[in-house]
Amino acid sequence: MSEYNSNLLRAIIGLKVAETDIRKLRENEVLVKTEAAPCNPSDIAFIRGGYNVRKNPPAVPGFEGTGIVVDTGIRVAKFYGKRVSAFVRQDDSGTWSEYFITGARDCILVKEGMETDQAACLAINPFTAWALVEIALMKKSPVIIQNASGGQVAAFIRILAMQNGIEVIDIVRKKEHIESLRNSGSKNIIDMSGENFKSELHQLAHQFDAHLAFDAVGGGMTGILLNALPGFSEVVLYGGLAGGGISGIDPADIIFGNKKLSGFNLSDWKKQKCQVDFDEISGTIQDMMISHGLKTLIQGTYPLTEATEALKSYIKSMSAGKILFKP
Repeated sequence: MSEYNSNLLRAIIGLKVAETDIRKLRENEVLVKTEAAPCNPSDIAFIRGGYNVRKNPPAVPGFEGTGIVVDTGIRVAKFYGKRVSAFVRQDDSGTWSEYFITGARDCILVKEGMETDQAACLAINPFTAWALVEIALMKKSPVIIQNASGGQVAAFIRILAMQNGIEVIDIVRKKEHIESLRNSGSKNIIDMSGENFKSELHQLAHQFDAHLAFDAVGGGMTGILLNALPGFSEVVLYGGLAGGGISGIDPADIIFGNKKLSGFNLSDWKKQKCQVDFDEISGTIQDMMISHGLKTLIQGTYPLTEATEALKSYIKSMSAGKILFKP
């Protein structure tokens, strides 16, 4: 990527395949030979220059991926030869490449039996869903409302919520998502494209006494969610798919309804977990993915040379599943 471009199509077209040298590893870093790397909404936001992580162009996109550790810094030699799923935050690296560099603390050791495609999508979405359901459990919330319900995080949340006896109200933006959600067990679905969307949301929120909502969209949707919830409720914002600032919040409703808007950041959540707890959660999530209790949908795999075509396909139907780059 030679430069950021807020115009998504131009940002995608501007991606080029190039060769670059691999620098010397720092003592706590590993070099991973990439097997597969997905595209997430955060990657789309990144190449447009709208994500909180910015790198100095030219830069390699890709925050998540899986592969084999082929070199290590002196303090993390135990990772050599291991298969890992990783999150990459380094300024001079990214997973959309043949090799990537990342910190050992951002690597998850992959269990035997984990499919490569699933391992590529392990580090972000499953843990995000786990952490959000953990919030619901800590708040003793028997009901949650979520938007972007055709997406992968929402699908994982539904599964984990069901296991913990939590009712879910799903918001979708396309009618075709309704049937697939019903087939997956969702019972409470609201179509935001409907004429009565706001009143239906308000009615269901009060009917179920729902005091917690997870917002992956932002923009005007944040205000709609907050305004629809009963008093003493909270919206947890964890994504910005709308691509703009939040809006439409009624100040009086916040003040006199004692409502809250909070943010969730996966990196901060990880820092709060001790290694033993994180490893236990990771083991549980991986066991569920190996048994297909949790499964990331993959709509296609592409070589890096077809990045432009791949990303055009992905943005047309993100709910159809991830795309993977396989160098």
